[in-house]
Amino acid sequence: MSIKLLSTEVSSKIAAGEVIERPSSVVKELIENALDAGADTISIVIDEGGIELIRITDNGIGIESKEVELAFKRYSTSKISSIESLNNISTLGFRGEALASISSVSRLTLITRSKNNDYGKKNHTKQWFNHRSSRYWSTSWHINIC
Repeated sequence: MSIKLLSTEVSSKIAAGEVIERPSSVVKELIENALDAGADTISIVIDEGGIELIRITDNGIGIESKEVELAFKRYSTSKISSIESLNNISTLGFRGEALASISSVSRLTLITRSKNNDYGKKNHTKQWFNHRSSRYWSTSWHINIC
């Protein structure tokens, strides 16, 4: 058996398994994101133990439209910016791995709008759309584990 370099797709799924071990890991990460975003209301719907559906909706501050796509790139985060920042972490999430990992192992729909934007962003299976969302800012995740 010869040694070969794994494809990006395969290596991403392996790396995602370090952060997202099971559907409950998805729920945990998204609840932590909601709390870090200042949400005081979080709705969770789970079907078939999270294999068929995980839907999480919160009333946190939302993600700025111009930053939504960047949020899904590995190691992108709003929580830290330097080595020194690691000594003063006051949030639940900070590594910038969760959204990239969730996206690589699922069919994901995200609808988000920040209070500073009239339009939000919608992601469905890695395609981005401008989205006229409700009059309230919020974030909604609809996830099917692949």
